[in-house]
Amino acid sequence: MFQHNDGDFLTGRLLIAMPGIDDPRFERAVLYVCDHNDEHAMGLAVNRPVEGLTVPDLLSRLGVESEIRLPDDLVLMGGPVERERGFVLHTDDYVSEGSSLQVGGGVALTATREVLQALASDTRPRRSLLALGYAGWGPGQLEQEVRDNVWLVGDPDETLLFGDDHEHKWSRALERIGISAASLSGAAGSA
Repeated sequence: MFQHNDGDFLTGRLLIAMPGIDDPRFERAVLYVCDHNDEHAMGLAVNRPVEGLTVPDLLSRLGVESEIRLPDDLVLMGGPVERERGFVLHTDDYVSEGSSLQVGGGVALTATREVLQALASDTRPRRSLLALGYAGWGPGQLEQEVRDNVWLVGDPDETLLFGDDHEHKWSRALERIGISAASLSGAAGSA
């Protein structure tokens, strides 16, 4: 179901942090690349829950009244940029015309109040995650990090993106590309 584009860009792919990454904010992180072109790249960490903050709690704090019983999904820390801003990564059975970014492979990204209201109603997407903040890169920066073996690149599936077993997403993402977490050394660039 999840197909990535055929170009050199990583939109729709997973970034899997190598051990020994210099930034502790990304230790054992799994990021989904939502947009990547010559000018920038943007992604969301899909395995970094915000301790004790659920989607229903956040929606309530924001004054979004729920029309349905919401699952107690955890809010995720999507990345260090604009941490007060919410992003909803979701299946593309829900799309807000003019507001949703079609990532591809059945996935879209929306960052409006409208999507929050949809999450609290029966028009909600089939699968979703709500993240605060994002990870961003300038021109050529992500490409250089991949060349420097800061990130391994893999393909997502719905369980990796939207599942709630955040603790094991990193090792499962590695397994999907044929690497055992135990076989990686702590030195970046070694596998």
